Amino acid sequence: SLSAGLDLPGRFLFAILTLMTLIANLVFIEEAVYIYRKTPSSKRSIIICINAAAPVIATTSCIGMWIPRSSMFTDFTAAVFFAIVIHKFLMMMIEECGGQKLLLKRFENGRFKISTGPCCCCCLCLPRVRITRRTLFWLKLGTFQLAFFRPVFMFLSIVLWTNGNYTLSNLSPKGAAIWIICFIGVLTIIALWSVGIMFQQVRTLLSCKKIIPKFALYQFILILNHLQAAIINILAMQRIIPCAPPLSSSARGAYISQQLLIMEMFLITLISRVVYRRRYNDLEPLECTAEEAGDKQTP
Repeated sequence: SLSAGLDLPGRFLFAILTLMTLIANLVFIEEAVYIYRKTPSSKRSIIICINAAAPVIATTSCIGMWIPRSSMFTDFTAAVFFAIVIHKFLMMMIEECGGQKLLLKRFENGRFKISTGPCCCCCLCLPRVRITRRTLFWLKLGTFQLAFFRPVFMFLSIVLWTNGNYTLSNLSPKGAAIWIICFIGVLTIIALWSVGIMFQQVRTLLSCKKIIPKFALYQFILILNHLQAAIINILAMQRIIPCAPPLSSSARGAYISQQLLIMEMFLITLISRVVYRRRYNDLEPLECTAEEAGDKQTP
């Protein structure tokens, strides 16, 4: 265990980060109880799952920090859970519009703008696609495929890792790691594209339900959990992050990434509590009131 070789400042830092993880989980539990009591049943589990993203990542990072050898498993757990959250975020936007039937009725003459990030933000010549039951199905499939295939690829990675065939330090075409990373990357981009298309369509309609700050928080978690971790991992593999016995360069990179994630997810958990908490019995703008009425009518 790494904690056995820590000096006093190191132990203090570990204690503070562990306390932050504990507080993040307590804040989430309190928020989950509030959402369960105050939110319509059609949205309840979706919103709780999205709110759980930051505390789950903080918890897996904390476990990885205390038990360095578990880092691969904790990182995989966080990645799999966030793949599910991406799908849930798309479903939340549909539910906030009153469900699929009401969304189709509201946008029956509308068209999806598909020239959006991360796939096609530069392809402005792409035609707009009609909003139909079929296009909604394809958008939902776009996020569901990541939630389904990511655990499969993660399980395959762990099996290959135990056999010595999967190492992040070996990114040659003959190794399994580069192919699995590329496949997951493509699936992730398709899922994010689906969410981006839906967000562009509903962001004005759902502005009264704070969809823009909710989308911003979701983007922050995505960037910090994936891009930040990838950058630190590359720096560690290139030995730009030096080794510090008993930690190797890669182990120290993982250690830094986990500590940063705990602090960042702690802050995002607190901000999420403010953004997602709303009084459902207060008077709201006409559009919101109509949508809430549609929610109650939708089974």
